[in-house]
Amino acid sequence: MFNAYTKSIFINGSWQEINENATETVYNPATGSPITSVAYAGAKETDQAIAAALQAFPMWSEKTGRERSTFLYKAYQLMLEEVERLAEIVTMEQGKPLREAMDEVKGAAQFLLWYAEEASRNYGEWLPSSLKSKRMVVVPQPVGVVGAITPWNFPSSMITRKLAPALAAGCTAVLKPAPETPLSAIEIIKIFARAGMPNGVVNLVTGDAQAIGHQLLTNKDVRLITFTGSTAVGKHLMRESAEHVKKLSLELGGHAPGIVFPDADLNKAASLVLASKFRNNGQTCICTNRLFVHESVVSDFVQLLKHNIANLKLGNGLEKETDIGPLINQQACEKVAAHVHNAIEKGAVTEYGGQRWHQQGLSEYYFEPTILSNVTDDMKIMHEETFGPVLPIQTFSDETEVIAKANDTDYGLAAYIFTENTSIAIRVSEKLDYGIVGVNDVFPASPEAPFGGIKQSGLGKEGGHHGMDEFMEKKLISFGIKSSVH
Repeated sequence: MFNAYTKSIFINGSWQEINENATETVYNPATGSPITSVAYAGAKETDQAIAAALQAFPMWSEKTGRERSTFLYKAYQLMLEEVERLAEIVTMEQGKPLREAMDEVKGAAQFLLWYAEEASRNYGEWLPSSLKSKRMVVVPQPVGVVGAITPWNFPSSMITRKLAPALAAGCTAVLKPAPETPLSAIEIIKIFARAGMPNGVVNLVTGDAQAIGHQLLTNKDVRLITFTGSTAVGKHLMRESAEHVKKLSLELGGHAPGIVFPDADLNKAASLVLASKFRNNGQTCICTNRLFVHESVVSDFVQLLKHNIANLKLGNGLEKETDIGPLINQQACEKVAAHVHNAIEKGAVTEYGGQRWHQQGLSEYYFEPTILSNVTDDMKIMHEETFGPVLPIQTFSDETEVIAKANDTDYGLAAYIFTENTSIAIRVSEKLDYGIVGVNDVFPASPEAPFGGIKQSGLGKEGGHHGMDEFMEKKLISFGIKSSVH
């Protein structure tokens, strides 16, 4: 167990210590053992953090893009120097295998690099007027203080995906990490401080999630909330923020379909589907949650999946041979078990797995990687986000049918197509009601590209120049001029 992080509140450039009894324990989901404890702050500390961010905003927003770029690039360099240590922390508090954690931390650093470059490319517009006596320009300006609420499934990369564009745009921020995974946030803020971040630019508050979230939502000085999490919580944020007409950027739940067409390279598609489904033990918002396989190839495809899945090893993510770690907690494991039980009760066939997994010295949060066939539309797993290592398979016979099935959901984050036919790829991707479509690609997220859903999967985009636009207001400045020198 680490020493307690009683100074896990970072406000106005300094680590604040609160009552040593006001702490919250952080657990390793792989073993169920405590790692350390962090400060348990609430409304008072959140208001102090907001005030510090508000005070720092004029100074930070008036810096040039090049000055903000210099800070972000320095933070990027420092983060790369500590990839291994940061990855171990991700694995300890979140559970994912160490090699996945390494990829996450490297990806987190890439967001800092991308927005270090974008900070100097914040362009406005010159608008042609229909009047000779008018000239118009559109000037991008930072929105103000940002409240960033990040999830536990990617405790490192989700922080930089939000903070890097916010800081590049000239905003200041208050960060509230998930209570399950606050340690990565603490370490990233330490890196920001070492990189020369001015006081108040980013403030960190750990503790009472409800109290902290309420203050961020209801304090009028917070102009934007950026949140990644469930659709249910996203709807709550929308309701609470309505009084101040607060701007929201929401990356919410998903229920991604994967479609395997008969012309697909089945070996490649099987590898990609498993990589998508079982990365982070299925605890990703864009993993393949429903797989539709053409009836002419389903038998061969299921055999390929079973062959590949048999090689996956469950265990503690800190062990090099581990492919799949634990689920985040007992509640998550119970939800997965309930979805599997519901499906089997209604006639699904277990092709592989289907049970909780136990090993001495490890926690009770493990579930076998599972494949279900003979899945029907009345099963919960076809309509609810499982967020675990279960792959339900349905068959289809024609393109129109499978598009309708894929779109039959309130979610609209990501979808996947497996085909070697360009016409099918273009035609189907255009008809899928999703913000992201991967064609023979199950890892579409990239610092350079916009990431976000439609329908009940969220509002706004993260990544690319579109991600920085979320943190900007477009101000019109209209000049009335003399149309003639006479």
